[in-house]
Amino acid sequence: MSADAPEGTATPRGASLGLFDATTIVAGSMVGSGIFLVSADIARLTGSPGWLLAVWVLAGALTMAAALSYGELAAMFPKAGGQYVYLREAFGPGAAFLFGWTQLLVVQTGTIAAVAVAFARFLGVLWPAMNDKPLLGAGPFGPTPQRLAAIVLLVLLTWSNSRGLRTGKLVQNSFTVAKGVVLVALVVLAVVVAPPAPGAITRDPFFGPLPLATLGPAMVGALFASDAWNNITFTAGEVRDPQRNVPGSLFWGSGLVTILYLAVNLGYLRALPLDAIAHAPSDRVASAMVGTVLGPGAAVLVTLGILVSTFGCANGLVLAGARVSYAMAQDGLFFRSAGRVNQAGVPGVALWMQAGWAVLLCLSGTYSELLDYVIFAVLLFYILTIAGLFMLRRTRPLAPRPYRALGYPFVPALYLLAAAAIAVSLVVAHETRPQALAGLACVLAGAPVYLWISRRAQAVMALPPGSARK
Repeated sequence: MSADAPEGTATPRGASLGLFDATTIVAGSMVGSGIFLVSADIARLTGSPGWLLAVWVLAGALTMAAALSYGELAAMFPKAGGQYVYLREAFGPGAAFLFGWTQLLVVQTGTIAAVAVAFARFLGVLWPAMNDKPLLGAGPFGPTPQRLAAIVLLVLLTWSNSRGLRTGKLVQNSFTVAKGVVLVALVVLAVVVAPPAPGAITRDPFFGPLPLATLGPAMVGALFASDAWNNITFTAGEVRDPQRNVPGSLFWGSGLVTILYLAVNLGYLRALPLDAIAHAPSDRVASAMVGTVLGPGAAVLVTLGILVSTFGCANGLVLAGARVSYAMAQDGLFFRSAGRVNQAGVPGVALWMQAGWAVLLCLSGTYSELLDYVIFAVLLFYILTIAGLFMLRRTRPLAPRPYRALGYPFVPALYLLAAAAIAVSLVVAHETRPQALAGLACVLAGAPVYLWISRRAQAVMALPPGSARK
């Protein structure tokens, strides 16, 4: 039992994740269905090949800068909860709770639900009965074949991960390698097999005019496709030699995915005219590209690739996300039972609580709207966490730092400036302002909850032994 764990709890045991396992959690959590779809929206917003690639380069650069900065925090605090712990150590439990609140209520569970439904939706390409029509006249809120398939996937992955870390990492490693093969195959098909599309990547002008206010909305898709790299920090307490392997996995995982994403988009631009990317049916750019090269019937191969990708992504999100609720419970800021581990050495109650809320989001059909609202909130917490790196350098200058952020203070400072500029543009741009403000409201809604929970915890701790504390 951890020295700082509440009575009756235990910490996840069996630090069995090595560098390769941790890297597959980073890469596998990042790669879902986004890379196969969001380039269409980016192309429509930017209107030129150069800006399409620039958006992906900027998203990758921001991801790498953040990952390198998080490496120092991960080495300082190799504990379950990751980013939650960093915020707590830098700014106190209030800021940490707001992160955990947003993560549990919307970000992690909403992403899990969205990825699971994406899996079911693409399963419907192969199995038409897997549609989104309400069953028995249930209306917009209720079961549909797609939502039920998503729920089955969530229950399956939660059960699998509740049986121990060995099972979860086996699934993660297998599917991350498989999706890597899928992305490499797309690149090879576009670059080696496909003839260059007339006027594709050489379109003039390569960089067209782009209003600054458009950059933020254009970045949303690329940032979502590149997000969840921080999930490995949630499981840091279960990584062998975490001071070395967590920073290493952040570097290798986010770096490899960034390179693959850029290569895939170069392949899209080589094989398709920009207009074909921007107006791909249902935004399925990868399917349009494969169909153009190998014929319409071959597009089913992309569907199989997306099924593999979304399955592995959902597993990584399920595996890592529950560790935040576990860390909150350890601090007395969440249900006490979520701070316990089961016989398999994993936070089983937290896993099933996470699944329960994600299932409700699946049934409600509100996960996609929630995700639109929280990209601004996600960006705010990234900014706050990296600001915490500067705070801890000032307040704890002598604390052990087995790994120091590469390029400090310049790389973290550039990230803060760029991320702040994108956040401002999301507020300024007319089409994203409502979602940005709603995301901020979601975060702030956690403030009164924190005040109530913290006061209640203090009141319980003040009671004499043997009283209502039980």
